[in-house]
Amino acid sequence: MFKNIKSDLPASIVVFFVALPLCLGIALASGAPLFSGVIAGIVGGVVVGAISGSKIGVSGPAAGLAAIVLTAIGSLGGYENFLVAVVLGGIIQILFGVLKAGVIGYYFPSSVIKGMLTGIGVIIILKQIPHFFGYDAEPEGADSFIEASGENTFSAIFNIVDNITMGSMVIGFIGLAILILWDKVLSKKGKIFQLIQGPLVAVVLGIVFFTLTQGNETLAIQASHLVSVPIPESVDSFLAQFTFPDFSAITNYEVWVTAFTIALVASLETLLCVEATDKLDPEKNVTPTNRELVAQGTGNILSGLIGGLPITQVIVRSSANIQSGGKSKMSTIIHGLLLLISVILIPTLLNKIPLSVLAAILLVVGYKLAKPSLFKQMYTLGWKQFIPFMVTVLGIVFTDLLTGISLGLAVGVVVILIKSYQNSHFLHIEDKSNGVHKIKMTLAEEVTFFNKGAILKELDSLAEGTHLELDVRKTRYLDNDIIEILEDFAFKAKERNINIKLISERGEVENPDSFIQFFKLRPKVA
Repeated sequence: MFKNIKSDLPASIVVFFVALPLCLGIALASGAPLFSGVIAGIVGGVVVGAISGSKIGVSGPAAGLAAIVLTAIGSLGGYENFLVAVVLGGIIQILFGVLKAGVIGYYFPSSVIKGMLTGIGVIIILKQIPHFFGYDAEPEGADSFIEASGENTFSAIFNIVDNITMGSMVIGFIGLAILILWDKVLSKKGKIFQLIQGPLVAVVLGIVFFTLTQGNETLAIQASHLVSVPIPESVDSFLAQFTFPDFSAITNYEVWVTAFTIALVASLETLLCVEATDKLDPEKNVTPTNRELVAQGTGNILSGLIGGLPITQVIVRSSANIQSGGKSKMSTIIHGLLLLISVILIPTLLNKIPLSVLAAILLVVGYKLAKPSLFKQMYTLGWKQFIPFMVTVLGIVFTDLLTGISLGLAVGVVVILIKSYQNSHFLHIEDKSNGVHKIKMTLAEEVTFFNKGAILKELDSLAEGTHLELDVRKTRYLDNDIIEILEDFAFKAKERNINIKLISERGEVENPDSFIQFFKLRPKVA
């Protein structure tokens, strides 16, 4: 685990700076104590990072669960009762892993996964633009189109003009310039620039800028535009930030409903992020999904026991880790330890970091996820890839992450149905000589109920007196729905004087008495 420490340590620092405002912002958006987001970030980094089989995935509180958390805290009668649901949700996730439900993750279409990555990149850019200019009405980490402030993603951008904070904007541009210079030029000049990452330099300059401009009427940055980590005055006040679940609420039916909702949504979001992270991974590692569900469940149990928010694997932090050169799970674990150490030892220093500098870091992360070249690449792959991709992107931008993915999946299923309709078999006319209309229909290797429409259409269009050759030699799986269609057609064929020759691995049969009986006798292929 330590053999890649030269890559993992710098990457963990970048992930730490990305994770810190997101942990705090998601807690704020969830109506939970600020420290609960930090707890979830620490547990997601250290505990989930250690148990997970993913080398570069990073876990923590997720914006996709913020609305669920906000509603549940109110309906369950308090945060302590909600924590019971988090613990139970973690147990259910472990059961999902034991029951091997992680296989679901392998069935998300590639176009939707790429759309998810791109959509998240676009939403990061759109959501960080206001913070970059010092307009911090919305907490960091929000991903919904309709914001808690009553604005939406685009109205917030339009309102920047009247809410620019000059100091935040200046240091934001300085930070962005440093990040671009580091990425494009300096990182190629020497190992020192690879070890010391651009985001760290940008953050240090941000702290220096804030310190030097205090008292300046134009450039001074107010506390509302800085990171806001709770500052404990003593060991007791630090420990008082931890909240513990009230297990007397375990008999409440609504607690169990919330627990199952958390387990289901967190698992789906994790599996989606695992697929997306594996696609981004330059080393193309494959994450064991069932083990990931067990790791996430364990993390949620611990997070709930000590007052933390629900945890999922999150693509923003994971992609920042990959972009910064993270090679192993040590990067994830160290970022969690940095969160823990920093909130204990240097919370005052953290609270001098301008949010606009962190926004600059996230803008770069977002751009790398949503490069214009990717849109062109997906377009060249054809409409069957491009439409689900674009629906997912637009869905994420104009609704939220899970709704956008659901829309993309729905369109992806429709595309699969269309492809199945078009590609269920091959049909060509062999011979029209001597007045006999001969047609050969070759069924595909796998024929399912998705193919019913196409096969029905072709069989119904056969002219009276046709000689039909039905070739099933390549077919390894034939759905019972299709067999029933053939059975019904055999009856109609007699009325329409259509002759059927069935060609199979067992030989040729003219006008079989029963397709159902024939395929029951067919030897099964292993």
